[in-house]
Amino acid sequence: MAFASLQEFFAMGGHAPYVWSAWAVTAVLLLGSVVHARIERRQLIRDLQRRERRERRVGSEPARNLADDT
Repeated sequence: MAFASLQEFFAMGGHAPYVWSAWAVTAVLLLGSVVHARIERRQLIRDLQRRERRERRVGSEPARNLADDT
């Protein structure tokens, strides 16, 4: 192991603030990417289901003749 103790590992040779903040930012961005993808997926599925219901409803309605409305 490159570090003699766990305390030295967490101190990262004096570079701990940079190293651990870089790890934290990376973890937050990766987590945010996963959460965003899941939200987008749910929204897409909802939109597709809504579109399918609308198309079924419109397809089952009898055709209206707009000339008869005058």
